[in-house]
Amino acid sequence: MADQLENVIYKAYTAFNERNIDNALSTMQPDVQWSKAWEGGYISGHDEIKQYWTRQWTEINPKVEPAGFTQRGNGSLEVKVHQVVKDLQGNLMFDGFVKHIYTFQDGLIKTMDIELV
Repeated sequence: MADQLENVIYKAYTAFNERNIDNALSTMQPDVQWSKAWEGGYISGHDEIKQYWTRQWTEINPKVEPAGFTQRGNGSLEVKVHQVVKDLQGNLMFDGFVKHIYTFQDGLIKTMDIELV
């Protein structure tokens, strides 16, 4: 099961980096709860994520790559993520690691939260 969930995560990150919102959303429950790292707070559902990412990409150029997985005791999956964020002119804004914490329902992402490393 862990490999299957890791594959879901890889698919989501690849789609995000390719700016393919529909492929990314196909990895998520329709009522997914998502942390808005760039703005703060949370959003819910595919439409809100689509609006958030579309707005985000008009101001910054983030790339995220999974660098490790840890199954937590509560059943969530911790993903250590290498994140590189540039402004639209290509200037580096952030290059480092964060933790994305996921829960799943029926093999799809149910929640995503962020912790600093």
